[in-house]
Amino acid sequence: MPAYRVIIVDDHPLFRAALKQALSGAFKGIKLDEAGTLDAVTERLDRDSDVDLVLLDLKMPGVQGLSGLMFLRAQYPAVPIAIVSASDEPHVIRRALDLGASGFIPKSLAVEDMRKAIAAILEGGVWAPEGLGPGTAPDSEGDALAQRIATLTPQQMRVLMMLKEGLLNKQIAFQLGVSEATVKAHVSAILQKLDVSSRTQAVIAASRIDGESHVLTE
Repeated sequence: MPAYRVIIVDDHPLFRAALKQALSGAFKGIKLDEAGTLDAVTERLDRDSDVDLVLLDLKMPGVQGLSGLMFLRAQYPAVPIAIVSASDEPHVIRRALDLGASGFIPKSLAVEDMRKAIAAILEGGVWAPEGLGPGTAPDSEGDALAQRIATLTPQQMRVLMMLKEGLLNKQIAFQLGVSEATVKAHVSAILQKLDVSSRTQAVIAASRIDGESHVLTE
């Protein structure tokens, strides 16, 4: 069995410790890192993005709902990310998968089931609770919106996240090291893919994905 590198991102030290213990006993030679914030995992991935899996909690200080997943998928598109959450609401699971998560693992799972889920993801699969896997038909406008956001390229997703932060085109161009014309082209593509007519509507669309996830509880 290959030695995997996994980063556990959760603001609860006790949960991180418990998950580390569970995985250490199941995967020989696994290297487990941990982070308590989105900034901390970003710093680690900036230094070295050769990671087999990031296990990401949905609700941490400064991160509510799916924005953390969207941000990490945009910044590190080659890094698999699975959600480990106290929530098991069907619409949240569907949207996470639509936005590129490699799996959705409820914290309520038994340890052995959690190990099996993570093993399936590390082997290249996608795991979700039974009946809520990829291809589940969307049942709301929000699900359809998540699917449209998922069609954005990594660079377009970065631009959308920067629009959400209120940055101007010239500021986005500076941060990405591209021309303003390139940023404008990305913005136009974003508007078209999200089927909206303005930057403001695009930001509202991105925020809505999060806003309907604020019901998450620890």
